[in-house]
Amino acid sequence: PAMELLGLRTTIYPTDDLAASVRYFTELLGVEPYFDEPFYVGFNVGGYELGVDPNSDVAVGTQSYWGVVDAEAASGELVASGATVVSAVNEVGEGIKVGQFRLPDGNHFAIIENPHFELP
Repeated sequence: PAMELLGLRTTIYPTDDLAASVRYFTELLGVEPYFDEPFYVGFNVGGYELGVDPNSDVAVGTQSYWGVVDAEAASGELVASGATVVSAVNEVGEGIKVGQFRLPDGNHFAIIENPHFELP
């Protein structure tokens, strides 16, 4: 069976200067972040997450996360398809689970299980 993707959920922008990036996106989007911590800042953009992460590698670039119903099951399907684990599925809080993979062609692929996500 094919892996069921629920659609894009989150895009994370790595940064070397969290304060400057947050100021930039606050001005660009015209909204304050709904989540603002030293380890991650999140903006709600039309029901989707635009995240700014000081712990992600700017050289890796922007990371988009595809929604899945079950991150562990999706991880197993990705590995079975030839993907390698970059970051094993882990819970990042409030039942939200993420994982990152490298596809056989070298591309980055990330998943998120977010029981709180709902489109407006």
